[in-house]
Amino acid sequence: GPVEHLIANAGHGLGRAFLDESREDIDHVIDTNVRGTVWLLHDLVRDMRAAGAGRVLIVGSIAGILPGSFSAVYNGSKAFIDNFAYGLRNELKDSGVTLTCLMPGPTDTNFFERADMLDTKVGEARNKDDPADVAKTGYDAMLKGEASVVHGLKNKVQAAMANILPKTASAEAHRKMAEPGSAKEH
Repeated sequence: GPVEHLIANAGHGLGRAFLDESREDIDHVIDTNVRGTVWLLHDLVRDMRAAGAGRVLIVGSIAGILPGSFSAVYNGSKAFIDNFAYGLRNELKDSGVTLTCLMPGPTDTNFFERADMLDTKVGEARNKDDPADVAKTGYDAMLKGEASVVHGLKNKVQAAMANILPKTASAEAHRKMAEPGSAKEH
């Protein structure tokens, strides 16, 4: 039978200035974060819709609402995922399938190492969220059929501010967190 619960957690980061990144690295992030998620959902959610039931959790990011200086490709890919999740949720609203978008902030995984961001303020920060707590937040929201959830108070504040501040101010704030070498500045 069809999958009853699907968690689409594709995410590969890419730190550094956009013009200093290789096309191969850019393609890898887009292929993983965007194409991988879209194709997975296209294949599996179709069967869920046909069965008239199912729950989907897509792991987006608060990065999707932040202009990502020194993470432009990653943040752009997560903006696609966050918006894709809302659009697909609306398409599925009468199908019996729910779709929830989890938007975590910095989480204590190997993400920052893989994204070559250990020398950044956000990469070396010690107050990242616990992955088990983030997963539970998303899982609980998925079971409730919520549209989206931002994990953690500090991330909720950052997300709210990103929706209020001019994008230029948000980009500057992101720069202070993600610029290479910013870990040494605090």
